[in-house]
Amino acid sequence: MENVVELRGVVAVLGGFPALAGVDLTVARGEVVLLQGPNGAGKTSVLRVCAGLLPVERGGGTVLGMDVTSQREAIRSRVGLLGHTNGLYLDLTVTQNIRFWASTVGATTEEVAAAMARMGLDGRLASVRADRLSAGQRRRCALASMLVRRAELWLLDEPHAGLDAAGRDEIDAVLRDAVSAGATVVVSSHELERAGALASRVVTVDGGMIVDGGTR
Repeated sequence: MENVVELRGVVAVLGGFPALAGVDLTVARGEVVLLQGPNGAGKTSVLRVCAGLLPVERGGGTVLGMDVTSQREAIRSRVGLLGHTNGLYLDLTVTQNIRFWASTVGATTEEVAAAMARMGLDGRLASVRADRLSAGQRRRCALASMLVRRAELWLLDEPHAGLDAAGRDEIDAVLRDAVSAGATVVVSSHELERAGALASRVVTVDGGMIVDGGTR
């Protein structure tokens, strides 16, 4: 089975301190992998390396067949990262945000409309600026942006944060649909019962290292 993520001995540094201290991780195409571990364990740093956002100091590997040290920009164009900040332009409306991300991959107006409808953003919220949205509405807008970008690898950091029960259920449904369509998902979450129900494998991160479940 093809591996979408292959990290070997990855060391990454933040603020002069090692955020990752030798991570070995493989993720096969179509998997849903849950990263668990205490705060500060390195879960977010693993996601950011996979997204091409955090430089690798030592070690190496590939994401979607691209080198994590020399092809970070190319990686960023093919993955979707839902982090704590959502990646929205706060001075743009919901529609403008999603159209912007659609333009980066050549998505059609029909795809934009479908993504907005899927996340419940096609009504009055369509013309609301992102800085006036609730935390849950911003989460929905960020997910719609990921849908329209056709991301092959979904990287999600506490995706259920700020959402009500209905919103959490909708995220779970969107992730299941994405996997059915061929995407791969790596999610970091403290909500182990909910996220664990989605996951095909649980990986434990502690002290900047994978301590359990890093390989199939």
